[in-house]
Amino acid sequence: MFEISVECSRCNKKYSPDKALTTCKECGGALLFRYDLEEITKRTSKEVLARRENCFWKFLEFLPLSSPKSMVSLEEPYTSVIKIPRKYSFGFNNVFVKDEGRLPTGTFKARGMAVAVSKLKELDIKRVAIPSAGNAASALAAYGVKAGMEVYAFMPKDLPNAILKECILLGAKVYLVDGSISHAAEIVEKLKKKYGLFNLSTNKQPYRFEGYKALAFELAEQFNWNPPENIIFPTGGGEGIIGLWKGFKELKEIGWIDNIPRLILVQSSGCAPLVKAFENNDSEVREPWKNAETIAAGLKVPKPYASYLILKAVKETEGLALAVSDGEIISSIRTFMKMGIYACPEAAATLASLKRLADQNLLDRSERILLFITGNLMKYFDVIEIERKASMVTREPHFLD
Repeated sequence: MFEISVECSRCNKKYSPDKALTTCKECGGALLFRYDLEEITKRTSKEVLARRENCFWKFLEFLPLSSPKSMVSLEEPYTSVIKIPRKYSFGFNNVFVKDEGRLPTGTFKARGMAVAVSKLKELDIKRVAIPSAGNAASALAAYGVKAGMEVYAFMPKDLPNAILKECILLGAKVYLVDGSISHAAEIVEKLKKKYGLFNLSTNKQPYRFEGYKALAFELAEQFNWNPPENIIFPTGGGEGIIGLWKGFKELKEIGWIDNIPRLILVQSSGCAPLVKAFENNDSEVREPWKNAETIAAGLKVPKPYASYLILKAVKETEGLALAVSDGEIISSIRTFMKMGIYACPEAAATLASLKRLADQNLLDRSERILLFITGNLMKYFDVIEIERKASMVTREPHFLD
């Protein structure tokens, strides 16, 4: 309702927000919506928002929809912010988690897809396709099918079986790829014109960023418009980092927050192209990560698109990039479960990185730190290998004698 244009984040070329958009036609850069923020703040305020229902769509003025009637909703709630016990915080005084696993489809991807599908419905898009490690596909299936779209998902064949079943049950047409998400992306690119598919790949259209931008608004409000000094986010394709960065920048521009949180991305040591680029002070990922392998399917992105923008977000906020091992991830899953938090492998990497930050004294112990639980563990039990400790019961257990 208040968007002015869509602008390339690399060459600044402007596009109309009233047309279905992918990447910049001039340079291939990622596109970002720009708004008349001054006009928005004449129409709404923090006080007005406080009187609305706590749900994802309360920030509608800051989203690229022409009408509330365009919303494709699955009743998205605010997700909980929980302060974790100090015995699990590695000496930091104020560590919180935001549990996105409570959203529809059990993943933060619901936010991006809710906005993307709603906008594409306005633009009369009928067929959508996505290369995905799993959760983005299931979220697109949930929202796309509700909007009456045909959904095509191309995913690595080693994805969690629970997510495969979820996509099929939701009604998506699923194709398994013998390779990584990068191979799946190549297939979508080859097929999109021939079959009239709109490509909703990570960072290759401007819509999904807006859903994660709204996450920054929700979080800021939950902290009384004084967000934590540090945010740790598990990062594969990087759209969450970009969306949060964009959201906090808009909030600061309109004067609703004073400071933008430090953005800290965490990857798996089995696939850490962004960490490597950050440590080498490169502006973008130069080469795909070779032989990518990790239990965290969502972090298995050998060469994220628009990596320059992800790294810009981290560096501009004086953030960090860390990699943790699968062993540390499994250990962190167990620790989270002791707190009653069912964190998917990607999300568990945040707790593992917290220990690394503590060991290396990289953050002030008194600063607030937020860990993002980007998805629910229940969808991953079939891919987690652990030592089998249970025994078959062939008679009454002796302790019942």
